[in-house]
Amino acid sequence: MTDTSPRPNSKVARVLEKYDLAQLGDRLEQRWTGVDGERTSLRNLADVFNRRVLEAAMRAAGQSSVERDVASAYAALTDDETGSADRLRKRRELEQAGVDVDEVLGDFVTHQAIHTYLTSYRGAELPDRSEGRVERKLETLERLQGRTAAVTESTVDALVDAGDLTDHDYELLVDVRVICPDCGTDYAVGDLLRSGGCDCGEA
Repeated sequence: MTDTSPRPNSKVARVLEKYDLAQLGDRLEQRWTGVDGERTSLRNLADVFNRRVLEAAMRAAGQSSVERDVASAYAALTDDETGSADRLRKRRELEQAGVDVDEVLGDFVTHQAIHTYLTSYRGAELPDRSEGRVERKLETLERLQGRTAAVTESTVDALVDAGDLTDHDYELLVDVRVICPDCGTDYAVGDLLRSGGCDCGEA
């Protein structure tokens, strides 16, 4: 049976249609659910949405819509650290170029509106990320260890080149280990996580 119930009212959907940004809706859902990898927060998605709205308005007015110009204009209009004089200057610049700043600002949305659009309007749900959690955490730790090793190796090489460290064939070892406080068993962190913890309490 086809669900013919109307979709709930959504400012995000109306603004997407107004600025001909229909494909942005798909992208917002993909980034929120983490289809392409890491998830993006609702606050960051609201910023993405609002910048795209400003970009569309600037483009429609025939103004430069390259990323750095849009980012500069968006920061001037929304950043609390922007001085009032700089904000007014950017506002006048946009208005002189044909951008209705009040209308654009009125079309900006909050992270709550993004959440309502994704969940109620599009029916998006966050995936169950409990499966594979240990492996994902291990991958993060291994990346950090790799980064630590690379930085340490670079530091040693630089100090050797500068004469601050004697020149030897140093071998680098980055090894994170965990010791159980109850039985004193020493584990490589990967072994501990994969085994589900120390089993000394099961004896």
